[in-house]
Amino acid sequence: MSFTGKYELQSQENFEAFMKALGLPDDQIQKGKDIKSISEIVQDGKKFKVTVTTGTKVLHNEFTVGEECEMEMLTGEKVKAVVQMEGNNKLVATLKGLKSVTELNGDIITNTLTLGDLTYKRISKRI
Repeated sequence: MSFTGKYELQSQENFEAFMKALGLPDDQIQKGKDIKSISEIVQDGKKFKVTVTTGTKVLHNEFTVGEECEMEMLTGEKVKAVVQMEGNNKLVATLKGLKSVTELNGDIITNTLTLGDLTYKRISKRI
């Protein structure tokens, strides 16, 4: 199953509490909570390019499944991570104590981020 495509954020749960826990400033959290971000994914075998555009902020990460890479977190901090694929539709990574699970089902991508006992869920639809 290919992840390649553009996805628009449809809904999110626990955004404000999660972003606070990450240490994002309140003004950024308030600006970001109502913006429909667009995620663009290009998959070439095990190589991925992911670009998430939220208003004027653009987050760009590239990785190869199973290989260590440097990824930019929502805070702008760069951290080392290894992304693994489970089955043919799930990407799992741990970045500095933050667990990210991205699952593709048809035209819906669900991204679940977990930090300690706090979970943030984003649901995006292919456009």
